[in-house]
Amino acid sequence: MTKAELAAAKAELLERYQKYKDMDLSLNIARGNPSTAQLDMIMPMMDVIRSTTDCRDIYGTDARNYGALLGLKEAREFFGEMLGTTVDETIVVGASSINFMYDCLSRAMLKGVLGSEKPWVKYDKIKFICPVPGYDRHFSMCEFFGIEMIQVPTYEDGPDVDLIRKHVESDPTVKGMWCIPKFSNPLGITYSDDVVRALANLKPAAKDFRIFWDNSYMVHHIYGDVKLLNILDECKKAGNPDMVYMFGSTSKITMAGSGIGFFGASAANIKFTENQVKYETISWDKMNMLRHLRFIKSQGGIEKIMQKHANILRPKFDTVFEVLERELAGKGAGSWTKPKGGYFITFIANDGTATRINELVKACGVTMTGPGATHPFHHDPDDRYLRIAPSFPPVEELRPAMEVFAVSAQIATIESIEAQYE
Repeated sequence: MTKAELAAAKAELLERYQKYKDMDLSLNIARGNPSTAQLDMIMPMMDVIRSTTDCRDIYGTDARNYGALLGLKEAREFFGEMLGTTVDETIVVGASSINFMYDCLSRAMLKGVLGSEKPWVKYDKIKFICPVPGYDRHFSMCEFFGIEMIQVPTYEDGPDVDLIRKHVESDPTVKGMWCIPKFSNPLGITYSDDVVRALANLKPAAKDFRIFWDNSYMVHHIYGDVKLLNILDECKKAGNPDMVYMFGSTSKITMAGSGIGFFGASAANIKFTENQVKYETISWDKMNMLRHLRFIKSQGGIEKIMQKHANILRPKFDTVFEVLERELAGKGAGSWTKPKGGYFITFIANDGTATRINELVKACGVTMTGPGATHPFHHDPDDRYLRIAPSFPPVEELRPAMEVFAVSAQIATIESIEAQYE
């Protein structure tokens, strides 16, 4: 566009923007919270256990009492099948997997992991590989423990394995790596078979290197099924059975705040972890495990629940895609991901404009996850990435929120072009 054309377009956009601002909106697309409709769908789970219910699993373990430190055996079998692990490779824990990730990291710092020469905290420096853009909670855990974060870029098939290999195989202070391998937060990509195999075949300089495999969205399909290779199987084939920690939960399957988490690893890792966990707790909430088992009933039951979730989420994702396509396609104001599942869509703005887009959106009454949240220390060096979370608001609120976003993206882009003319 010429300067005059840019000025005319900007004036029209600012007029539209002011109309939205005058509407006194209060819309939120910040966090990937399940909607009220999704949570209401799960409420019958609260009725499966009553005062007259037999509170034992199929193996006769009384869920009301102490014991079963690794979780009910029936639950370990069931959720192990989801993870792709055997009962001896599975622990079922408390309300969320993120809690157990923190516990695993904390125990590693204090006592080390299987194969450690000493606790990680005893090293002058330790490092983690962090694919970016990524999940802010993973990064904040590293920040809390003082772990140096090595950023590696993520592509359509997964993180840059050549760069990962370079760091992991040459530097013994690299002790771990974060991964969200399926419908990743925030890009929504799924690791290819080649990437999974490459990670499983790493030859770490640190003998106690661990891949933290956060498979949060393993069954969260929206537009058809997507397969992910079982990394534990591949690690066994590669002679690295102890290298991976696998995590999952029911947080976005049943109730976000009162689901259950589960952990998968080699049988040797499980025994090692059990010997550490026994100092932390006597048992987990086995009644909640039993409630989930009685409500879900089978792996087919998981599929039915997730189909219902997908039916609620799909119109919202469709709305985001429709508005972005209508408003921004071909205008050079940015691009966006089109994930087949999960909870997020990522908008990739032009360099240096994400913060400005967020400012405009916020001033118009729309709340988003702030720029930089996709990177360690909340610092996106190119100021490009913005995460869109369409799950919580109804479509009638989501549409104007996305229209505000699209108008803001165009204004910020024109401002950045105008600045180059000055």
